[in-house]
Amino acid sequence: MEQIPQRFLDALADVFDPCCREKGISVVDMGLLHSVSVRDGHARVELLLTSGWCPFASRVLTDVQDRVERLPDVDSAEVELVWHTAWTTDRLSDSARAALRFLPDPVAVGDRDAYIAAHTAAHTVAHTVAHTAGGRP
Repeated sequence: MEQIPQRFLDALADVFDPCCREKGISVVDMGLLHSVSVRDGHARVELLLTSGWCPFASRVLTDVQDRVERLPDVDSAEVELVWHTAWTTDRLSDSARAALRFLPDPVAVGDRDAYIAAHTAAHTVAHTVAHTAGGRP
């Protein structure tokens, strides 16, 4: 990964893809920044998307551009998507990885089979109760 200047990381730390806003995961924590360069007051920012089908891509591009143009030594900015590099979960910050974890850390689960059985049983009971009570699962 290319080294992103800290002032850009700081400036973009509270810019969010709308899909990640409620979890508090910024474009920086998602690892969406690919590169940043500034020449003669013009910043060029390259972003990755987690998916080429992201419905919020234009919003993220606009939010990043607006924030970068607020920096003292930046007169203008362009933000472009990079397609030659794929986004992977390796780009996530530790805090983003923790916020997106749906299952406990494997080290915290001593007996995998017992954990699965307990959670499968709880789901089955809740499903059965919902159906017998006339509700929906």
